[in-house]
Amino acid sequence: MRFTCVDCFSGAGGLSLGLSEAGFDILLSFDVDEKCIETLRSNPKYFNHRTICEDIRNMLDGNLLSQVGIRQGELFLLAGGPPCQGFSVQRIGEDNDSRNELVLLYGRLVDEVRPLFFVMENVSGIQGKRGKAILSELISKMESIGYNVHKQLMDAEDYGVPQRRKRIVIVGERNDIGSAYSFPKPTGEKRTVRDTIGFLPPPPEDGKPHPDYPLHRRDRLSTINLKRINALKQGQGRDFLPRELLADCHKVDSAKIGHRNVYGRMSWDDVAPTITARFDSFTRGLFGHPDQPRSISLCEGALLQTFPLDYLFKGTKVEIARQIGNAVPPKLAKVIGESIITYYNRKK
Repeated sequence: MRFTCVDCFSGAGGLSLGLSEAGFDILLSFDVDEKCIETLRSNPKYFNHRTICEDIRNMLDGNLLSQVGIRQGELFLLAGGPPCQGFSVQRIGEDNDSRNELVLLYGRLVDEVRPLFFVMENVSGIQGKRGKAILSELISKMESIGYNVHKQLMDAEDYGVPQRRKRIVIVGERNDIGSAYSFPKPTGEKRTVRDTIGFLPPPPEDGKPHPDYPLHRRDRLSTINLKRINALKQGQGRDFLPRELLADCHKVDSAKIGHRNVYGRMSWDDVAPTITARFDSFTRGLFGHPDQPRSISLCEGALLQTFPLDYLFKGTKVEIARQIGNAVPPKLAKVIGESIITYYNRKK
């Protein structure tokens, strides 16, 4: 059996990488971000499939089937994680966000392609007030066209990923396959920050990349931020800062305004916090190095997302941080992919 797959909203390739390690044959990856496609094309060690910069709207009306050269019903797996910022509980603003419709467009693509299985990953906030109506509409649509839909909140740390990362994962199986798919049980493997990045030497003091690790460089912190990070121990955030080092907006108790863990350090012997698109700044979370006076590097963030050490990323510092933070951890993707293949083989 050939376990063919198309990766929609591929980003930097975390989902593709994990699924290919699980045994899937990736036929095509597409994303609207050119830098993400450059990243995929810069990793021939891991990918040799076709990658295109394209909006999902332009993959509808039979275009995806034409691009891949298959007929409706022949693809084994359609996978994707529609951009999730519109559902984030941290986002400020109106509940309506144009990015939210991408979930339903993904559903339209499933309807056109009719794969044996589909997978969708998204933030847990999609079950909140911003997203629950759209998620319900998607599931109802998938069930109406002949899919059994399974939904679960998965925490990546339960599957050997060294960070807390709770995500909604939806697996749909076509009715002619069955209805008994079950999500993988936690592996029991626990990896810490120390296990993952403890081997790296300190990056150069002058801000240049480490000669052996190109994405391992330190940001220059302002004088006040140096004082802040030096005042913190492992695992501590802004609640532990002396009042004179607090930003004015943080002099209100965090129990009232939240953002408890901004201006914080990771702990060596715990998992990392969720690696976000702005993990490169300790002002945005517990993204300070456990004992060095700096934010973690792009290299360290990628490792905490379980990308290989030699994986290449293309773009500016901000673009690369966004690619890393928005990715599905390859290790989690592999576990999900293996569970689908194991289930299918058992059924057959």
